[in-house]
This record gives sequence, C-alpha cells and structure tokens, in this order.
Amino acid sequence: MAITLDEIDVRLLRELELDADRPNVELARLVGLSPAATLNRVRRLKESGVIRRVSARLDSAAAGFTLQVYVMVTLARHDEAAERRFYQEIRALDQVIAADTVAGETDALLMIIARDVAELQLVLSRLSTRGGAQRLITLLRLGEIKPPSPLPLKATR
Repeated sequence: MAITLDEIDVRLLRELELDADRPNVELARLVGLSPAATLNRVRRLKESGVIRRVSARLDSAAAGFTLQVYVMVTLARHDEAAERRFYQEIRALDQVIAADTVAGETDALLMIIARDVAELQLVLSRLSTRGGAQRLITLLRLGEIKPPSPLPLKATR
C-alpha cells in the first residue's frame, strides 16, 4: 500500500532521485527543514519502502561492457520447477543486470551487458541450456533516448 506523501516528502524524494550523494545538510537546506528533521524523514521513507536503496548509477560502456542488449525470453516449460530453475540461473549470471517477468508473447525481459560477443554468446547459451529458455530474442541497445527519470510524484495530502 502506498504511503501518504506531503509536499516536503515529494521535494525530498525528487532531490534524492536527482542526486542521492548529497550531504544531509544540503538536502535539509533545499527542502527547508533542519538536518535532524530531514534525516528523520529520509529514514521514514526508507523504512516504509518508498526508498528501496541508494546506489551509484554506473556507465556500463565506460566500465568496459561495450555490449548492452535486451533479451526477450520464452520458456520451454511453465511449471514451478522450470520457473525456479530459470530464476536461479538469472540470479547466477552477473551479466544479467535487470530482469522482469512480463505478460504477453514472452515470459521475461532481461538487460544483459557483456565485454564482447563471445561473453554474450556464453550468457545466451546458459540461458538456453541451464535456464530452460526455448526462445531468445536479442535486441542490441544502440543508445539512450531518455535516461531513467524521477517518478512523477505528487503530494497525497
């Protein structure tokens, strides 16, 4: 269930989405609260689950992963054991940096990074052999049109 957010919560969340590395004192100044009140609000937002985690966003190409691909996966079987095996394989592959189950013609959408074609081929092979994928559709990511953006939050009270 969504928690109630006031205007200050919304401003805090926007500022954190833009730059989560800001010192608490600067964040407090930006939203007009004391540092202690700001810290308490951020703690409450974390405890409620609105803020899942704070992390750095890395540039995969700059880090040496020149291939970034989306892979649409259709599983050969849809029983509980097959899905569990697929999920375990996804979690075991470090090159899979995001994975979602989806509705429609495919069962999952993956974001995979690789240093070269050989590494990508190994990952795709493991998805087919160990992961139980029947069909893999690979889409090469050419560039970013819009970076991940802040949520369009509005105060709820």
